[in-house]
Amino acid sequence: MRITSIYDKVELANKVKIPWLGYGTYKAHGDELIEGVKHALSIGYRLIDTAEMYENEEEIGKAIRQSKIPRNKIFITSKVWNTNQGFESTLNSFENSLKRLGTDYLDLYLIHWPVSGKYLETWEALEKLYKEGRVRAIGVSNFLIHHLQDIINNCEITPMVNQVEFHPYLLQRDLLDFCQKNKIRLEAWSPLMRGRVLDIPQLIDIAKKYKKTPAQIVLRWDLQHGVVTIPKSVHKERIKENADIFDFELTEEEMNIIDNLDQNKRFGANPDDF
Repeated sequence: MRITSIYDKVELANKVKIPWLGYGTYKAHGDELIEGVKHALSIGYRLIDTAEMYENEEEIGKAIRQSKIPRNKIFITSKVWNTNQGFESTLNSFENSLKRLGTDYLDLYLIHWPVSGKYLETWEALEKLYKEGRVRAIGVSNFLIHHLQDIINNCEITPMVNQVEFHPYLLQRDLLDFCQKNKIRLEAWSPLMRGRVLDIPQLIDIAKKYKKTPAQIVLRWDLQHGVVTIPKSVHKERIKENADIFDFELTEEEMNIIDNLDQNKRFGANPDDF
């Protein structure tokens, strides 16, 4: 599986193709976000990730329209928030996300967190939207193996994507293996550990060899694990730097060095707390 261009995509279980590299937008707002999205699109990003909870779907829709790139060339992901989970409320949330984004469909719609007692009903709403052709692919975010197994056992459609916290300190090897076995594509949020990857000596050493940054090394590590990745930045030089990861390949030894940094350490919430 050679990944050599920002335009490269990977096929989901239902044959829909998702870009390997995306643009994350958590906590980004206003003109800064609009300019960030437009710049990302101008240099080849085609996956834009947002969520109802981010409260920035309107700006993202505006940026996409201003970019003049046809809607069908851009892969838009959004997510239903915890307080709106449930069958009817999820359908309403979806409609509201479409209105804010100014589009009539989504490429991927996710359940943001596995809210206990709610996510199966929420998933049934996603299945309905998928069968109606309102969304091209459906998935989940922050689901652990037991949550995924619950959906597989009780619902018709297996999630196509699981977007989770994934970085050198949180490899989640069992989850990665489970997802690969069940044709669920793992997607990494916070791949750069909120900047902490820049200070890890092993990453600095590998980065020197390739004349790259530690952040670029980690994003490449994601891709070589078969994990879609969505780094977030509103700084133009960083957006460009994050995309400059297609002209080198880590060796198996280097992949193992990074794998061995795993501490099972989360910087975000624990999915079992919901």
